Amino acid sequence: MFPAVIDSSMLHDFKQCPIKFANTYVSHWKPKQPSVHLHAGAAFARGLEVARRAFYELNHSADDSVVAGLGALISAYGDFIPPVQSAKTLERMCGAFEFYFANYPLGPGDGSPIEVPALGRAIEYNFVLPLPINHPETGEPLQFCGRWDGIINFAGGVFGLDDKTATQLGQSWGRQWILRSQFTGYAWAAQQYGMRLDGFVIRGVSILKTKYDTAQVLIYRPSWQIERWYTEMLDWIADMIKCYQTGSWRHNLDTACSDYGGCGFLDVCDSPDPASYLERDYERRVWDPLTRQETKL
Repeated sequence: MFPAVIDSSMLHDFKQCPIKFANTYVSHWKPKQPSVHLHAGAAFARGLEVARRAFYELNHSADDSVVAGLGALISAYGDFIPPVQSAKTLERMCGAFEFYFANYPLGPGDGSPIEVPALGRAIEYNFVLPLPINHPETGEPLQFCGRWDGIINFAGGVFGLDDKTATQLGQSWGRQWILRSQFTGYAWAAQQYGMRLDGFVIRGVSILKTKYDTAQVLIYRPSWQIERWYTEMLDWIADMIKCYQTGSWRHNLDTACSDYGGCGFLDVCDSPDPASYLERDYERRVWDPLTRQETKL
């Protein structure tokens, strides 16, 4: 069925390639072998959340909080075996975690999560908002959801925080966020909750086999950009629904096939019999953007 909740990843995948969106979020096909980038990144994010909650909510010391976060990272990484050539091993991810807090230490002032009335500290802060467009099957309003890594005090203002793990950092890494739709959507969501963000702090940690590096960039979202995003976002969702109702999902056979190491459905789209590839190398797992968990069908 067409998803009831839309997030920025779904919008990104539909814009990148409609058939990728259909395979992933309508038919729920996922590779049997999870992506090392997604798995390691999720474990890293879990560690950051636990460390911040230990420090800002439980009043643990900075050192004890980092230790708690490290334990959470190890638990989330589990017994996952990364590809031989990958630098994102458990050992290297633990090193990157310690490197992160050496550069962005826990403490008051800049970087501390704001207090949200009745909800506490804005750490891993979820939002879900109704949209003025209905689900094509149930008739209920579709919802848009997302999750801030944090909303923090920074440079005398209030900024959204987003942490990224990467392979390489540089000028092109920082420039990719200037117009990134994810953050415009998050700025719109903040407005719906009565919050005015001054911008976003995006922190990147690169993980190589021999070293770590970090970069921090600030981006801003003026009102006209937010209004443009909202109007066009509804248009994109209308296009999704049209594809769903007609059963016509186009293939974007261009750079989408090779970006970020290659699309996970490359072999499927390269075959005259895609069903055979799906049945052999994929399994059906439903991603819930509200709980951020997958369930096998």
